[in-house]
Amino acid sequence: MSSAAALDVLWDSPHETRITRSVPLIPPAARRYLDHAISPDVPLAGAVRLTMHGEIKLKGWYPFSAEQVIHWDRGMIWQATIRVHGIPICGSDSLINSQGASRWNVFGLIPIASASGPDVTRSVAGRVNIESLWLPSVLCGNDVYWTSSNPTHAHAHFTAHRETADIDYSIDESGVLTSVNMPRWGNPNSPEFRYVVCGCFIDEERTFQGYTVPSRVRVGWHFGSPRFQQDGEFFRVTVDSAVYR
Repeated sequence: MSSAAALDVLWDSPHETRITRSVPLIPPAARRYLDHAISPDVPLAGAVRLTMHGEIKLKGWYPFSAEQVIHWDRGMIWQATIRVHGIPICGSDSLINSQGASRWNVFGLIPIASASGPDVTRSVAGRVNIESLWLPSVLCGNDVYWTSSNPTHAHAHFTAHRETADIDYSIDESGVLTSVNMPRWGNPNSPEFRYVVCGCFIDEERTFQGYTVPSRVRVGWHFGSPRFQQDGEFFRVTVDSAVYR
């Protein structure tokens, strides 16, 4: 199956879970964020399809363009082309039916990297969970447990894609996200997998089909420490479009 076809299959997959707007008792910061992110009359979506461009760090910084589908019931595919000194590196990171994988090749023909297995699955599952920032409807249900330490921070605890998420949100007075982070299973700067705080700074937001979501972010490991700037940041992305269903 071609990469484009795989994205279409995931996007067209039926929703097994009906996402509803419940009215749980949640802290004011969390309520302010959800009210800002989701227009009151918009249907709650179970999937989002994004187009994006930006830079990714592979020893150096290189430009990429990508399309991504997040289907909360089925998983995620991030399909990208990275240009390394003008040479196209094509591939994807995916989580389909609780199986994670990463596969990359040169010119769409010559395999150069492939990874799968339990550690990759857990890492990609963590990525899907934190990227609920582009699908905030999934944070509305009563299976998400919200707490708050102060008026500008909220914490969401839930389990999805067989991985528990503990996500911290920084939220301004208008309900705009300024940063998001959580412990994510991964192996940055080490062959050993372990939980490392992964997060992003949000520089801009846009509204797509009634959803106001981050549109320009800087992502990295070791979030909240000097290492984020030193060697943790690895992804800078601008979202060009988002479609919800």
